[in-house]
Amino acid sequence: MTTKALGMPSGSRRYLALFFPWLPAERLCRTAPQPPDAPLVFAEKQRGALRIASVDAQAQAVGLRPGMPLADARAQLPRLIVVTHDPVADHGWLDRLALGCNRYTPLVALDAPDGLILDIAGAVHLFDGEAALIADIEMRLARLGMSVRSALGPTADAARALARYQTRPAADEATAIRRLPVAALELEADATTAFVRAGLKTIGDLASRPMANIAARFGAGAAMALRRILGDAPSPLDPRIALPPVVAERRFAEPIASSAHAARILAELADEAIATLLERGKGGRHFRATFFRSDGLARSIEVETGHATRDTRLVMRLFAERMDGLADPLDPGFGFDMIRFAVPRLDPLGATQLKLEGGTVRASDRAAAMDELVDRMTTRLGRARVKRLLAADTHIPEQAQLALPAIDAPTPLPWPTPDPGEPPTRPFHLFDPPQPIEVIAEVPDGPPHQFRWRRTMHAVRRYEGPERIAAEWWRRRDNGGLTRDYYRVEDVQGRRYWLFRHGLYEEKPDPRWYIHGLFA
Repeated sequence: MTTKALGMPSGSRRYLALFFPWLPAERLCRTAPQPPDAPLVFAEKQRGALRIASVDAQAQAVGLRPGMPLADARAQLPRLIVVTHDPVADHGWLDRLALGCNRYTPLVALDAPDGLILDIAGAVHLFDGEAALIADIEMRLARLGMSVRSALGPTADAARALARYQTRPAADEATAIRRLPVAALELEADATTAFVRAGLKTIGDLASRPMANIAARFGAGAAMALRRILGDAPSPLDPRIALPPVVAERRFAEPIASSAHAARILAELADEAIATLLERGKGGRHFRATFFRSDGLARSIEVETGHATRDTRLVMRLFAERMDGLADPLDPGFGFDMIRFAVPRLDPLGATQLKLEGGTVRASDRAAAMDELVDRMTTRLGRARVKRLLAADTHIPEQAQLALPAIDAPTPLPWPTPDPGEPPTRPFHLFDPPQPIEVIAEVPDGPPHQFRWRRTMHAVRRYEGPERIAAEWWRRRDNGGLTRDYYRVEDVQGRRYWLFRHGLYEEKPDPRWYIHGLFA
């Protein structure tokens, strides 16, 4: 059993590309009761006609290819099994495979729709060499029923091209890259055809020509693609998950099949990670636990906090609540052989003063208790369901507050408060949108004397106003925003309303009246 902290790998870059030629078919076969007994194709509508989007090994063996019209394929093979192409499900399965490959390196990128690229520069020493690492990956993928073609390269583009286009072994990687067909550049079909007609059939043929001539004759895109494969131009990797600043992990010689034991290991890893945070003077806002199963799959569970924390008990309580609320419970399968605890988001956090026994409860303690409640509710209900209302710096009433997720809402602005002894200037309830009313006024631009709302006439006994609110200057400039005159009114029954006239008579010949809110 070992524990290690991950950092950025050092040394020269080494990339491993994984290509899954039959990913849709093998994904479908995982859930099918039995494998298909005839060639299988996946069809989708392209340019108004059904065409083949993907095939399985049997279909390719009899000459069926992606892009072929489905009618032609059926005429060639009447026994053909046709399934509707589901790219969303394929992408979800590819993402699960990528998560499982995070056991080897945190730098895993999706090469959609059917590939992955791993930066293995800092992971080879864990497996006694590149060959042993590749063998372990292929063994786990085989357990999942996945066929894979893999290749190593000095750049991501080179590894990808070798995995997809290499047809025969070579003495070294440089020779293998130069033997690749020009199709490995994956340019437009016209550009590839132009290369072949010019007698340039391989990457080596292109590399022997001056790069300026390639760019002048075939375009800058062709020259850049060639330079990326040869390693003369950067070929950056875009990992699906950014490398977290603090990570602790533990590998097991024998998989553990007990979820309770896995939770205890997770708590120990949390202690190690939070000790690192303490050394750095930081606190975590986002925590991720990843459980790697021995069959190659993995499951990530994440929790967030509203403020930076180094409280292990709080973090583990949030993880326990999240695990208890999972619709798909955490399944160890044949056991977890690795557990990783990561802290992707850090904020500065200084030392805190503990409250002495018998001391008074400070405002900071109350704020901390509220933050903990928000964290627990967000973990249990979801970040989109727990919101905090924040005051916005605007005079427009319906825009004066924002509803943001409470877990990451910024420090709120102070809410406007009336002077002591004065009634509130804004109602407690606003209508969104404001509701139209009919108003009778003594003079056209004067206060309301009576108004009809919801087919009921209300006689005004008292009023206060107008409070004039102009539209923002940029709205007046763009779409002629109208000025509002607001009145706080009370009818003869003592009920209070917030009314406004939308527009001045010099702005609009017949401005409308609305009720915008109700006072308590």
